[in-house]
Amino acid sequence: MEEKIFKILNQLLDGQKKLEDGQQKLEDGQKKLEEGQQKLEDGQKKLEEGQQKLENQVAENTQILKALEHAAQVNKAEIDKLSFEVAEIKGEVIAIRKDLSAVEVITAKNWSDINHLKAIR
Repeated sequence: MEEKIFKILNQLLDGQKKLEDGQQKLEDGQKKLEEGQQKLEDGQKKLEEGQQKLENQVAENTQILKALEHAAQVNKAEIDKLSFEVAEIKGEVIAIRKDLSAVEVITAKNWSDINHLKAIR
């Protein structure tokens, strides 16, 4: 009988040892899961920081692009204004050349008249 009790006690002790080993494995597994979860959380934090940096860069690029578009519009308006002024000046130069040609013709006639009058005297 004692032997049966001893055998049962040994079986109980072996069972308890197996349970303790299993519990230790579970605790080790849980620790690994927690470490993995921490790594995932750290990775997610890095991704969020990277995304924020990209969003900030996109916002900055958008502002730069808008400023460049505005500058291009201002430059186009200035070029259009200059083109109009050049066309206006061209018209004035043509008119001045025409007037100058008329003055040359009149001056030549006046010289001719002056020479004619001198010859008559």
